[in-house]
Amino acid sequence: MSAPQNLKMAVLIDADNVPRDCLKSVMEEIAIYGSPTIKRIYGDWTSPNIAGWKASLLENAVTPIQQYSYTTGKNSTDSAMIIDAMDILYAGKTDGFILISSDSDFTRLAIRLREAGMYVIGIGERKTPAPFIVACDKFIYIEVITSASKTDAPGEKKKPETSKSTREKEKPVEKTADNRKVTDGMIKLIADSVADLADDDGYTDLSNLGNLIIKKQPDFDPRNFGFGKLSNMLKHLPRFEVDIRTTPDPHVRPIYIKDLEA
Repeated sequence: MSAPQNLKMAVLIDADNVPRDCLKSVMEEIAIYGSPTIKRIYGDWTSPNIAGWKASLLENAVTPIQQYSYTTGKNSTDSAMIIDAMDILYAGKTDGFILISSDSDFTRLAIRLREAGMYVIGIGERKTPAPFIVACDKFIYIEVITSASKTDAPGEKKKPETSKSTREKEKPVEKTADNRKVTDGMIKLIADSVADLADDDGYTDLSNLGNLIIKKQPDFDPRNFGFGKLSNMLKHLPRFEVDIRTTPDPHVRPIYIKDLEA
């Protein structure tokens, strides 16, 4: 389920449509997908509504771009961000774009960038309209990112584990019917994707499966359902078999998935 690695990414942020307390967590998430060589945030910095961004921008080396609101009710920030995106595209120094906004006005921009061969990741709140979400190669919810960062915050002590034998701790996660967070529609999407990729024995590689699911539904993320990884999510769904195979290299253990109801 991985995106192309080591990409040079242009990160463009709509200050009017992103909560300012999320920037550090969002930049950490972006590092998973590539190197943010350009980091810009757009807004009318004379407005008191976005003045609170300053400290966060300094901590994350994000360049603020001033865009005055020339007319009441018109969002000139969007236009400035779109013009800059096209300039960056034609400069040919990036492999992809990360558009951080919950505004559907960037839908056409995402489509145009993908038409030019760019890898486009959208990041926004759950209120983001569907057209912008599906226009991206991948879409990540800010709520999921910030929730994960709070869980993994440094300095927090984990509760000591209850006494278990080493053998019990090393047991694979057992199948369970407790899949209330995973919708029937999501299970069907996974099953259909397994069928699309399955070999003669009904198995498909986990990485290929994850990539296909994201192509079909860009906002798919196991964290939306309370799981850190797709493999962990599938282990908890009785419908699917998770086969971890061995190879001559002990560090390489490919994972294959099979739909038991196929």
